Amino acid sequence: MEFDEKILDTIQREIRDNYTPYFEPDDIEYYFNKNNGNLNDTIYELLIIKSEDSTISVSGLNTTDTSAYFKRLASKFKRFNSGVLKER
Repeated sequence: MEFDEKILDTIQREIRDNYTPYFEPDDIEYYFNKNNGNLNDTIYELLIIKSEDSTISVSGLNTTDTSAYFKRLASKFKRFNSGVLKER
């Protein structure tokens, strides 16, 4: 699959980057190529990266940790190996 504006838009929507910006388009393209053009694998990896602890504390002001939210989103795109193993 070729990386283009439509793919970029789809990924940005799925990882909620328009609400909580985290990645530059070049970063998204890098992970898309890293995942051999697999859209779901790319979205999963970006959401896992985005789920890192994001709590910020400055002079008594604390922000909410959003890591659980992004992990829940990532679970929709996780691959499960649910095949049958062959006997040797």
